[in-house]
Amino acid sequence: MRIKKLLQINSSGRYDDSITRQVSDRVVQYLQSQGVSKERVSRDVAPGLPVVNEAWINANFTAANDRSAEQEKVLDLSNALVDELENTDYLVIASPIYNFNIPASLKAWVDLIARVGRTFRYTENGPEGMMENKKAILVMASGGVPIGSEMDMATPYLKHVLGFIGIRDVTVVDANTIDLSGDHSASQIAAILA
Repeated sequence: MRIKKLLQINSSGRYDDSITRQVSDRVVQYLQSQGVSKERVSRDVAPGLPVVNEAWINANFTAANDRSAEQEKVLDLSNALVDELENTDYLVIASPIYNFNIPASLKAWVDLIARVGRTFRYTENGPEGMMENKKAILVMASGGVPIGSEMDMATPYLKHVLGFIGIRDVTVVDANTIDLSGDHSASQIAAILA
């Protein structure tokens, strides 16, 4: 039996007091207790990722066999991020809501992994996601916007992007409802992910 792999993305600008970081770590611990790999790839995007620019666009839309060494270098990080995603079974994205949406650093991650020919393709029936047979868990928190409310643009956006690239099995964990003060968090997370 193949061991399931896990990719954890953290995007909060807070570290010590980040609810999404704390809850996503507990989600990962729960998944590992259920037989998901003890090893995980952990990617902290909060310090920032490069934004898509003209050089990236030109490199991305140049056929792989025709790319120059410079274009390949421009795509190195994007390729590494897509490889991480391709090689995972469980994706845990921890995101606070900043001004009704996801942090800019997480949006940069989305832009770098949404790649035609890598994570989605165009067919005669329209775009088709290529990242199938994966599960995603969104750990969302907000200081004022209720998760799932009309003002929460972050959660539906992430669900849409993941669906677009083929990840349709998405569970949302409202980190604001998880009791981090005691041992209750494990049972709360187990109930949500059941």
